[in-house]
Amino acid sequence: MSNNVSGLPVGRGLIYLVVAGAAWGTAGAAASLVYRTSDMGPVSLSFWRCAAGLAVLYAARLLTGWSGRSRAAAEPLPLGRRVGRAAATGIGLAVFQTAYFAAVSATGLAVATVVTLGAGPVLIALGARVTLGERLGRGGLASVAGALTGLVVLVLGGGDATVDPMGVLLALLSAAGYSAMTLLTRWWGRDGGADSSGATVGAFAVTSLVLLPFAAAEGLVPHTDAPGALLLLLAYVATVPTALAYGLYFAGAAVVRSATVSVIMLLEPVSAAVLAVALLGERLTAATLAGTLLMLGSVAGLAAAEARDARAARRARGDVVAV
Repeated sequence: MSNNVSGLPVGRGLIYLVVAGAAWGTAGAAASLVYRTSDMGPVSLSFWRCAAGLAVLYAARLLTGWSGRSRAAAEPLPLGRRVGRAAATGIGLAVFQTAYFAAVSATGLAVATVVTLGAGPVLIALGARVTLGERLGRGGLASVAGALTGLVVLVLGGGDATVDPMGVLLALLSAAGYSAMTLLTRWWGRDGGADSSGATVGAFAVTSLVLLPFAAAEGLVPHTDAPGALLLLLAYVATVPTALAYGLYFAGAAVVRSATVSVIMLLEPVSAAVLAVALLGERLTAATLAGTLLMLGSVAGLAAAEARDARAARRARGDVVAV
């Protein structure tokens, strides 16, 4: 268990990640409503999501003065290191989002979701073991296996799915971008110089620049008969599943073990499934219920183990346990 030197208690980081995963799950429903309301394409939506989210985050940073930097890191990082970190995280975020949208187009939502979110925890667990020295243990491995099983049951249990090799490769590329983003955030969070607010703003700025030419080619300004509804939907996408969720994600991912982060983020499809049943009128199937319960149980077990290990580490150092 690596020392948490970023200043945020692990228990609070776990709460941040749970909220972020649940908020991410609402993005799909909002995007579906955007597509029904206008002719906006997925890349343009991703660009506006990041660009508007950047504006919201920057305004919040100016108004509140919160930097997310730990008290142990009194001095900010040199400009060159901050730019490098923002570029690496932003590129990882751009690859994660864009490759996922392309995978959905090539092989369908179900397969793209299973491959991307299923490969993520595996790649992250391996990467964290090699680069960070983080070990899950038997209980952690069982929780990851249970979460992945629940994901497959939840997403594929409701119907047929067509597998396209190029779509699978794109989904794996998306998982690699997500894994790199998570591992880098955890690595930088261990050195005491983490600035979660600045990291999120910088990552969104880079992602927006990367996506801009592709969004311009697709069409930046959509046609719609309901501009008011479209603006409200875009405002929601920019604030809740983007500015809020990614701000909490980067803060939590800096202090929680990388494999635990990846499993907690599997709450995204759970949240989406609950919304589909509660708000969109979809039928609650046995597969949906079984997959949801299995994933929630795995997430709860892994989060409890993470919090328990963090408390034990703090007691061993003689610190006061905080949540």
